[in-house]
Amino acid sequence: MFWTSYLLAVLAIVLAWPVPILLSRAQWPARSPFTAMLLWQAIALAGGLSMIGAMLVYGLEPIGDNLLAGLRGLAGMVLFNAPTTALGFWHLFALSAAALLTAHLVFTLLLTYYRIERQRRRHRELLALLASPSTDGPGTVVISHDSPVAYCLPGGARSVTVLSDGLMAALEPAELRAVLIHENAHLSQRHHLLLWAFAAWRQALPWLPTTRLAQEAVSSLIEMLADDVALKTESKATLIKAIAIVASGPAGAPGSRLDFNDAGMPSAADGIVDGGLQGASGGAGSARTTASRVSRLLSPKEPLPAPLRALVLAACLLLLAVPTALLIVPGLLG
Repeated sequence: MFWTSYLLAVLAIVLAWPVPILLSRAQWPARSPFTAMLLWQAIALAGGLSMIGAMLVYGLEPIGDNLLAGLRGLAGMVLFNAPTTALGFWHLFALSAAALLTAHLVFTLLLTYYRIERQRRRHRELLALLASPSTDGPGTVVISHDSPVAYCLPGGARSVTVLSDGLMAALEPAELRAVLIHENAHLSQRHHLLLWAFAAWRQALPWLPTTRLAQEAVSSLIEMLADDVALKTESKATLIKAIAIVASGPAGAPGSRLDFNDAGMPSAADGIVDGGLQGASGGAGSARTTASRVSRLLSPKEPLPAPLRALVLAACLLLLAVPTALLIVPGLLG
């Protein structure tokens, strides 16, 4: 298992540094956002699996020729008081690090979910007091505020799209339809689940470049995916104007996050929920996203050719298959 641990370590390093940096600088994700989204997910999953697997395999090396044999040997030590003299200091350290990292990732994922649900519950309670139903369709409410605000609050059957009366006054009917279609696309495509996972990953490993780059990229890609849904029924000019109007709100204007400020209006929390068409109100990251979305609409390019998309999808499968095979296949063959 010596070489397996080193191969997994090399893969973890590659997926933690050069690969996400190169992908974040690439231009093609804007042409095929769904394909790029899959690739970011594959990088995150394969990187985490390789990181934990490298430490686990190295730690178990003295007590097994493969992962399964090593785990059986470790179970004997833990459950049946078998001798532990075969494990040196660094092997015990690697096993402890693997266990702690796994627990840390799972705990952060659950803690992030708990915080999101708590914020959403508080958000819904305040919306029940501050918002009124909209005539633009079920699941849409209006808050009284002069700044242009549009966002969605996920919650299964309780999901709502929130608009401000300032936004409704500023938009033409077609532009308002584009906003609603955009926000409903976030809900129907379950984008909040992606944002939850990548937000938790960043909170768990804030020092890892992959986590920051991945969260920023995913936040931008889901906006592009929602834009593409809106473009099926509305024109590019209509969508661009809607984005520009919403982004014209003052910096720090109430926006599309899960928390409320003392005035009872939504304010930026921790970037877990999508920014909808809020644009620059969400800060520098949202401003960059807005700029990239508008640029994409003004200078449209053809999606990646089918062979290239297939190549990227094959790379996603390979990223997931390689660390899994390195961990499991030797034990099955042995």
